[in-house]
Amino acid sequence: MPTVDLYNTAHDVVGQVELDDAVFGAQVRPHLFHTVVRYQLAKRRSGCHATKGRAMVSGGGRKPYRQKGTGRARQGSTRAPHYRGGGVVHGPHFRSHAHSLPKQVRRLALVSALSARASEQKVVVIDQVKFEEWKTRSFAAMLNRFEMPEVLLVLSERDELVERVSRNIQGVTVLPVEGLNVYDVLKHKHLALTQAAVDGVVARLKR
Repeated sequence: MPTVDLYNTAHDVVGQVELDDAVFGAQVRPHLFHTVVRYQLAKRRSGCHATKGRAMVSGGGRKPYRQKGTGRARQGSTRAPHYRGGGVVHGPHFRSHAHSLPKQVRRLALVSALSARASEQKVVVIDQVKFEEWKTRSFAAMLNRFEMPEVLLVLSERDELVERVSRNIQGVTVLPVEGLNVYDVLKHKHLALTQAAVDGVVARLKR
């Protein structure tokens, strides 16, 4: 099992932590990253792009001219697609871009992402994230001590106070164990977890 130092928020070593090989020392499967990131981003798309068909465009209720006797092609409405201001043919409509992906594939991709960060020695374990003064500058000072300008911080459970003091810092994302995902792990150069979060991640992903 890979072993890493356990730090406090002052960047002092207070112990050692063994990372489970099944989660942080598994085989890295880079081909899964594209598949899962594409799956995640597709689910995030709002799918609210749309155009109006001829039934939705206002106007055009009256027949533009009589059916016969003009020598022209018969027309029933000025809102037909070939008229200026008419409806759009086969345009986009409200829909979901989400597609299915096996749960096992998603789990293996996340394990691979965590293992990749561990192999790069970009995983930091902190005993607990607590400050005497809950201000953004205190959180930023901790990141400076660890030299982590871009970091994904994983907590054992959601903490609104930590989220609040970190949300104005560019390149920093705070997530609970349940929200840990491949896209955010790959997006950030460093991965920081509390000691309780490590246990939670192992419990969630280990098979």
